[in-house]
Amino acid sequence: MAGIELPQRAIREQMASAVDLILHQSRLKDGTRRITHITEVEGMEGEIITLQDVFLFDFHAGVDEHGRHQGALRTTGLRPRFIDTLADRGIPVPAGLFVSEGYPR
Repeated sequence: MAGIELPQRAIREQMASAVDLILHQSRLKDGTRRITHITEVEGMEGEIITLQDVFLFDFHAGVDEHGRHQGALRTTGLRPRFIDTLADRGIPVPAGLFVSEGYPR
């Protein structure tokens, strides 16, 4: 599609329909890299691509004696829309995976 001028909305619609998940990796203060967000791309609302966090890194576990973060990813309690697609393709997802553990905000 090189050389074709597309409206910004068309480009956003293509992106929203092509991407299911975004994994956000951050470098933490201790120098380690961790996945801090797993976010579902839900679609479009007008001109905006809508996103919904499915898992977030929980920093409340603190740090160890070496200063490394001990947290882990925690579910937000929201069930992603693409789970049915995974099931249709024979990829099992544990039923309780998205049960909220009371993620601290």
